[in-house]
Amino acid sequence: MFKSIIDENIYLRLLNESDTEELFNLIDSNRQHLKTFLPWVDYVTKEEDTKQFIRASLNKFGRSNGFDAVIIYKGKIAGIIGLHNMSCQHKNTSIGYWLGKEFEGRGIMTKSCEKVLDYLFNELHFKRVEIRCATKNFKSQAIPKRLGLREEGVLRQVEFLYGDYVDHIVYSMIK
Repeated sequence: MFKSIIDENIYLRLLNESDTEELFNLIDSNRQHLKTFLPWVDYVTKEEDTKQFIRASLNKFGRSNGFDAVIIYKGKIAGIIGLHNMSCQHKNTSIGYWLGKEFEGRGIMTKSCEKVLDYLFNELHFKRVEIRCATKNFKSQAIPKRLGLREEGVLRQVEFLYGDYVDHIVYSMIK
């Protein structure tokens, strides 16, 4: 999946180093918004940090251990969607995502997740896909609910987020 068109305004494509400046600027301008639920934001302080993330992502893709794609909305990077802990042997993975605040509320992430789910189940023939959301991240929780993923339970104190541990709700879909 190098590029995947969702609709006339949205497509996904693999990250590349030419995305460094625009992606860093999106993160930087959404710093307070993103760090509410993402633990890595304070570690991205310069463009070089973003470039290192992109290189690591491409390495992950090259090892068949998942991918990170930019979500392009009307020609601009709106956010990231990616696969974590991908197991080709066991045919399962987890989807992670984020959007800049100005892109929320337009169905962009729901459509992006739907496209990735279709890719995983129908092209890669995966058996299980999960999405984990912080228990207080209601906007993020709405996406797996909207897409018909099943709530499995809560992982207690699973993530250290700026001085506190937070719980995650696990949602899954089985083919």
